[in-house]
This record gives sequence, C-alpha cells and structure tokens, in this order.
Amino acid sequence: MSRVLRSILVVDDEPAQRQLLRATLEKTYSVVSASNGELAKQLLKSRSFDLVITDQKMPGISGIDLLRWIKEKTPETPVIVLTAYGKIDTAVEAVKLGAEDYLTKPVASPEELRLTVARCLRERTFIAREAIHEEEQEAEFPSDIIAHSREMRQVLKLASQVAPQPTTVLLTGESGTGKEVVARFIHRRSDRSDGPFVAINCAALTETLLESELFGHEKGAFTGATQAKQGRFELAHGGTLFLDEIGEMGKDLQTKLLRVLQERQFERVGGTRAIVVDVRVIAATNKDLEKAMAEHSFRDDLYYRLNVFPIHIAPLCDRREDIMPMSLHFLEKISKRMGLNPKQVSPDAKKAILSYDWPGNVRELQNAIERSLILSSTAEIEVEDLPLRHPSDGQKSGKLNLTLAEMEKTAILDSFERNDGDRQATAEELGISLRTLQYRLKEYGLTRP
Repeated sequence: MSRVLRSILVVDDEPAQRQLLRATLEKTYSVVSASNGELAKQLLKSRSFDLVITDQKMPGISGIDLLRWIKEKTPETPVIVLTAYGKIDTAVEAVKLGAEDYLTKPVASPEELRLTVARCLRERTFIAREAIHEEEQEAEFPSDIIAHSREMRQVLKLASQVAPQPTTVLLTGESGTGKEVVARFIHRRSDRSDGPFVAINCAALTETLLESELFGHEKGAFTGATQAKQGRFELAHGGTLFLDEIGEMGKDLQTKLLRVLQERQFERVGGTRAIVVDVRVIAATNKDLEKAMAEHSFRDDLYYRLNVFPIHIAPLCDRREDIMPMSLHFLEKISKRMGLNPKQVSPDAKKAILSYDWPGNVRELQNAIERSLILSSTAEIEVEDLPLRHPSDGQKSGKLNLTLAEMEKTAILDSFERNDGDRQATAEELGISLRTLQYRLKEYGLTRP
C-alpha cells in the first residue's frame, strides 16, 4: 500500500502557472487545482486540505479575499500567497492576514517552492500535535515493547502483521497493560508513520465534549465557541486515531462514529459541510464488549466494524518473564529523570517483584519503581522500599496508601534525622542535589535559624 500523501490546493487563473505548480509538487503531494477563488471555496467546503497555494491577483475573488475567507472558516489551514515581483506591500498584507508565507512570481526555482511547502507543512503538523492535550502525550512506557514472554511476542507478531494494512484494530485487555504502547507500535510500523498519531480517552470527557473533540466545531456552534476548531479526526488525517476506552462511549455518539468509519466523512458540530478524512482507527477497551452488546449499551454494528482485527494483551501476572526487564527499564529511566544516582535491586526485592501479581499491571509497576526510588536510602532497592500488598496481610501496606509527596517527605525527614541535620550528608544519602534538599526542607518549614 502506498503512503498517504499530504493534500495541497493550488489556486491560479493562469493555466500555465497551475500546471507548473502541479508538476513541481505532485510527485510528493496530492495536488488539486482550481482556476478561480469561487471554485476554491467550493472545494474547501467539501473537504479539508493540508495547504493552500493561491495567486494574489485573480478576477472575481482575489487571493487576499480568499485568504481572509479561509482564515475565518478554517484558521488552522496554512496558506502561501503568490505575489507579483516587487509587490512587497501585498506580501506584507498577506502575512498580516495570516498567510504562512509568500513567494514572488515567477517562482525563482522549483526547489524554492518545494522547500517553502515542506516547511509550512512541518509547522502545521507541529501546531496540530501541540493542540492535543498533555495527558495524551506518549506515556513513560518503553519506546519499543519489552517482550520476553510468549504472550507479548504473539502480540508483537500480530501487530507487525496488521501494521502495513489499513485494517481497523481492536485492542483488549485490563487497564495498564500497555494498549496505547501497542497502538503506537502499529502506527510506527505502518505506511502512515510519517503522519500524526492522535489519541483520545473516551472515558475522560462527557459525551458533548467528546463529540466536539472528535469532530471539531464551527464558530458559534455553542456558547464559548468563538472560533472554528478541528477535531481529532481532522488532526489525524493521513495518520492514526487511537480511541482509548471505546466501551465508555455513549450510544448516540457510537452512531456518529459508525457513520464516520463507514463513509470516511463527517460534519463538525454546528456545521453542514462534509469533511472527508483518511484515518486509520485503532480502538482499545478494558470492558467486555460482547457483554455490553447483550446489555444493549454497545451497538452490535459498531462492535463488528471495530473488531476486524482483535489483539488481546494479557495482564502482567500472566507474562512474568516481562516483569524484571520492565522493572530495570523503569529504574534506569526514572532515576535519570529524577536526577538520582543509579540503584540496583536487591535479590530479596527481585523475588518480591516477581512474586507479586501486579493487579494494576504495567502502570502499577512503573509507579512502584518510582516510589521505591523515593523511599530507598541505600544504593539498593530493598523489599521494604516496595509498596506491595503482602500476601499474608490481605491488606495493602501503609506505604501503598501514601501519596508520592508524602513518601518523599518521609524519606527526606528520616534521612535528615539519621544524619543529625547534616544537609550535605542527607543529600548524598538520598542521591539528590543539595539545592533540591534545601528547597524541600524549606517547603517542610525546616529552614535554617
């Protein structure tokens, strides 16, 4: 399957100029041309483009008028304006109105055009990705999946087989097993890897907000909608959209999602024009969707549309060969992030880690390693540093109920007391900088007299 090409609309009333621009760009991009501003508007109403290149001087609707219209309707669409040689005032006006760049006619060289287009598209991709909420940035899981167990090797095999295809994938498994990591793995190995990977948690938003986030909205669609906004489907055009916790989506929104999956087009909230997108969908859930169908809380037809290629990710307790390699990975990565000296894991702590069932899966393992680094006062992680449920207790240990901030405070104060208030010795024992220690002590009200 060929790679999805970025789309460009070229607007110019001169046939020779349109042909020149097409010939320069169509080997790298999908190029559509329009001979006037009115035709360009009709095309922009029917679909979205990654970039518009328009001549400034045209009969009827000028390039400047078209630029104004585009920035009013879809302000996120980048525009390059072609101006006559020496018309600096026109170029300045275009930039003030929101044009990403301008080029003088005749264009100096095909290479100049290609470089300008490439830069504008890179900036558009960066801005679109910045618009995605921070909580949806790539989690602190391994950049590639740690797969020592037979179960995870099978997951990788299936993911690698489906990655090059446009097939919809449904990832199932308990919370914290790494479903988003597998989704990113599939995206990176697909022909869409140059396109965006956009994620959204369907359980984190109300249905009204989720609809707006998925499909975008037009200016004035509801109170507070002061300008038009692209939804996640538009942001993911040419790439992959990851729908996490799909089982939490309401039935009304399920109906709209089904239509998008079938027709590859939708309308923004408050809008009437159909927007065509090319998006590969990967969905994930920790719910039993077949049970949800029997309870009439999940649509049968949507389930079968999503469940084209199911991949189940086993809980961590069923793939114990992955536990210790993941622990060491997190230990190294989190130590570096926190500015701590590298620590080892004692033999007894390794036994405890391997024998624990990890009901919170990979996410709980990562949190436990981070907490143990805060609590540990030696060069090794010991059993008592690990916030684990002891099988004989039937209850969670007190440490597990503490917040990270509380654990950090306890570890610092204990070390401070052991070292008789010696700040340098305390900082060295904890493996943190003296400046960090002083900041924490001040926060705890232990400033120097």
